[in-house]
Order: sequence, then C-alpha cells, then structure tokens
Amino acid sequence: MEFTQISGTDLRVSRIALGTWAIGGWMWGGTDEDQAIRTIHAALDKGVNLIDTAPVYGFGRSEQIVGKAVAQKKCRDRVVISTKTGLDWENGKVFRNCAPDFLKRNLADSLKNLQTDYVDILFVHWPDPLEPFEETARTLQQFLKDGQIRAVGVSNYSVEQIQAFQRGGPLHLVQPPYNIFEREIEPDLMPFCHQNHLTLMTYGALCRGLLSGKVTPGREYQGDDLRKIDPKFKEPRLSQYLAAVEQLDHLARERFGRSVLQLAVRWVLDHGSDIALWGGRRPDQMDPLPGIFGWKLDKAALAAIDRILQETIKDPVGPEFMAPRSRKG
Repeated sequence: MEFTQISGTDLRVSRIALGTWAIGGWMWGGTDEDQAIRTIHAALDKGVNLIDTAPVYGFGRSEQIVGKAVAQKKCRDRVVISTKTGLDWENGKVFRNCAPDFLKRNLADSLKNLQTDYVDILFVHWPDPLEPFEETARTLQQFLKDGQIRAVGVSNYSVEQIQAFQRGGPLHLVQPPYNIFEREIEPDLMPFCHQNHLTLMTYGALCRGLLSGKVTPGREYQGDDLRKIDPKFKEPRLSQYLAAVEQLDHLARERFGRSVLQLAVRWVLDHGSDIALWGGRRPDQMDPLPGIFGWKLDKAALAAIDRILQETIKDPVGPEFMAPRSRKG
C-alpha cells in the first residue's frame, strides 16, 4: 500500500480509499449488509485505512454499514472516515441544500450512523448555488473548531467555487470525478489543486465499472441502478468504450502483467491524483488491490493509452448526468 498526508493535517491515509456508494445500495441495485461489512473488512485487511461514505448513499444506509463494520473490527482509531454533507432528500428525490441548519443536522445524523463522535474528513457533496460558498465554509470551520471533524473538503466544485469557499474558511481536500475516460479536471482544477497544496482525492477510477473489464454488451441493469441512465452505457457509445477497454486490457497484460482494472487505478495514481476512490460491495472485488502497487506507468504506456482512446472513442461524454437538482420542486 502507498500512503500520503492530507494537506494541512496530521492525517496519513492510504492512496486507495474504499468508496461505499454501492454499499449503500441506492442507484446500484440494492445491497447485502453482511456482504458489505465483509467487503469493508477485506479492504482494511489489505491496507486501506480510508473509507469514504455519504448520508445520501442509501439515505443513511451506507454510513450505518460503515459504522457497524468499524465497530465490529474495533479499529476506529486506525481508520480515517470521510463522509459528506449538503445533499438533502424527500420521497427519494435528492437535491442540494447547504443551509447552515441543515448542515448541522446532517452532521449530527452522520455521527450517529457512523457510531462515532467525530469524522476525520467532511466534504460538501455538491455546491449549492442558493447558499453563499463563504457561509458554507464558515459552517464547516465551526465543525472543525468544535472537534466534530478534522479536515474540510469539497466535491464537484469548480475552481471559481473553490476560491469563493476558501474566502470563508480552511480547505484541505478536493474530490472531483477522474478516470481514464473522464479527464475534465486536467486543464484547470488539477493544476489549481497542485499549486495551492490541496489534496486531490478523485472518485470514479473505474468509471461506474466500465474499466473493471467485467461489463459486457447487452447487459441489463435493474431497479434504480445509475447505469440505466449513464450515456456511456448506451449504444453506440457503449461499443466504443468497450473497444477501448479491450485494448487497454491487452496493453496492461502485455506490458505489465496486470488487468485493465489495475491499469485504470494505477493510471489515476500516476496521473496527478493523490488518492483514488475504489468502489466495491463484494469481498472478492478487493482481491486485485495488491496488484495496484509496486509498479508505475511510464511515458510510453501513458502515450499508448491516449492513442487507444483517440482511436476507439469517437463520441466521448462526461459524468455531467450525475448532478443533482439545486433544490426540491
């Protein structure tokens, strides 16, 4: 395992964080609690010490499962827990809400769900355009002063929104989407984070499973699974992305003796991200973790990856479809 320090804090974390959106079940077709707990334990046993969750993942379910898993293993002092705030819901419909009173209630609920009196990292999940970013920052700064959190982060913010947030209080981490297929942060957000010493903790390393090597044409997704509405999972784009995955897998095996999944996560770590989120909900999905480490992508491999994308993906699309509404209604 590789480790890094969260900028401006004493938090030392694994460069792989376990993402628990799927564990919450919401927009991933349900969950199995026992299996989810065993998945968390498997990640911890392989050296992961950073777990990322959010209230909206299963509407509290993911946080509750994380809390149970950590309590069962009696390892709270050895685990860095990251959760989020700023998304509300009503009748299963999610919307942004960074009103100070809601943020306070939201954090109180998270602490209860997680069976802890503090969280290590609190992210604002999405920017709320109806609340001043400076005011949101001041609210989180108070949480910091009160000892309820140890670090402040923002997720899905633009550079301009981050700058406004920083006028109100401290900021330690930024969490945008980033993977081989979704590279929108490269021109501005990534260099901004590097120049301003903000830890970059990116999500979506496997692009909703596309880069796992397990997605096949014609596969159907059930219930509220996010991939039912993901434009990458619809033809004709799906065939283009799967063609890229096939060639990337060949490159990974020929050059490095690794799978496309391991190549995809290594690419994120070698391409400017301090921490990569790795989602999973079954223990066996943690098996490839050790193969992420002990090697790096050289310039020739990075260039070959770019060529594969140029040759196969003719109609690229980003992750914009995931953005929640500004307010209910």
